[in-house]
Amino acid sequence: MVSSGPQPRPEGFAALMRNRNFLKLWGGQIISQVADKIFLVLLITLAVSYDASYELPGSKASAVMIANTLPAVFFGSTAGTFVDRYPKRELMSITNILRGLLVFALILIPKRFTLLLLIAFSESILTQFFAPAEQAAIPLLVKEENLLSANALFITTMMGSLVVGFAIGEPLLSGAVSIGGVYAREVVVGTLYVMAGLVLASIRYREAVDERDRPLNVWQDLREGFDYVRKNRLLGNAMLQLTILYCVFAALTVLAVSIAQEIGLRPNQFGFLLAAAGLGLILGAGVLGQWGEKLHHRPLPLIGFLVMAAVLLVFAFVHHLWVGLALSILLGMGASLIGIPMQTLIQIRTPATMRGKVFGFQNNIVNIALSVPLAIAGILSDFLGLTVVMVGLAAIVAIAGIWAWQNTRVVLEDAI
Repeated sequence: MVSSGPQPRPEGFAALMRNRNFLKLWGGQIISQVADKIFLVLLITLAVSYDASYELPGSKASAVMIANTLPAVFFGSTAGTFVDRYPKRELMSITNILRGLLVFALILIPKRFTLLLLIAFSESILTQFFAPAEQAAIPLLVKEENLLSANALFITTMMGSLVVGFAIGEPLLSGAVSIGGVYAREVVVGTLYVMAGLVLASIRYREAVDERDRPLNVWQDLREGFDYVRKNRLLGNAMLQLTILYCVFAALTVLAVSIAQEIGLRPNQFGFLLAAAGLGLILGAGVLGQWGEKLHHRPLPLIGFLVMAAVLLVFAFVHHLWVGLALSILLGMGASLIGIPMQTLIQIRTPATMRGKVFGFQNNIVNIALSVPLAIAGILSDFLGLTVVMVGLAAIVAIAGIWAWQNTRVVLEDAI
């Protein structure tokens, strides 16, 4: 699946649970991811209360979301170049502590909407440094034969924090205000970030960072990362498959409102479909994490694409709630067969000195690609109808998945 030749006997999640430094990285990820989701809830809450004399609260919430998203498009690759020059532990720890301080700053600065946008933008910039550093740190702490399990665990945490963070965000912030006063919300979120930074600072491992002696040239580093991915067809194909996967989920995020109505839910209950897909992804990640190496000879990403295409096709004609939720779970399981193996492949095949550039470039290209389905999926659904869009999306996923997998097979055969 991700490598050839004999593999050491994997132990699934058991080996990871005995790795104290990995557990610290995982713990830091859990706290940081939950803090991210609660911070977003806090931003939207504050957005509609700052400059209350202004109208259009929905537009203000959208502006905050955009400010928190733009750095991923413009600074993702640039941040990755720094990750290769400095120790990952320090970068992960410092960025989380700085994010916490930014949240604390909300207590002190004037309550102006423009300043809130600046905080949202700055926090997201720091996140662009944390994300590739975290991905690059996993192979430093985990043996190659356990990387599949590690990525499965991290994806499980990512999806779990998405559900938990948004679910507890508003009750937690409201409870904090009732107990500690109006600024308790900022204290809670800021403290979570600082806690994550302190946990990550306690990680102990050896890492050789040799590029700090070389003069910093961001454009040259960016070009090196791009050229490396362009010339390494295996990595390029893996990123392509991940990009297709994320684009499908971005489109479904928009289409979920219409799908919810078709299966008997209210439009504002579309989150049930996304939660079911997240549950499927968690289930698939659990299976791969525990037994994935026994399936390494199977074309898991191809199976995942075909499963997703079949689900999307059936979705076009479904009108029953339980069928829709079951399909969403199956869709998430299919997604896990693509995302986890491809992310693991990128980690295995990327040299340690290039991981920051490669993961930064990956985050950048994925975030840029996400903007296309987010922009056009809803418009196409309005003009062509949900059924036509779902059938078309299913065809695109099947064709793109088969094409990407065939390219990957050719590269692997040429490398042997």
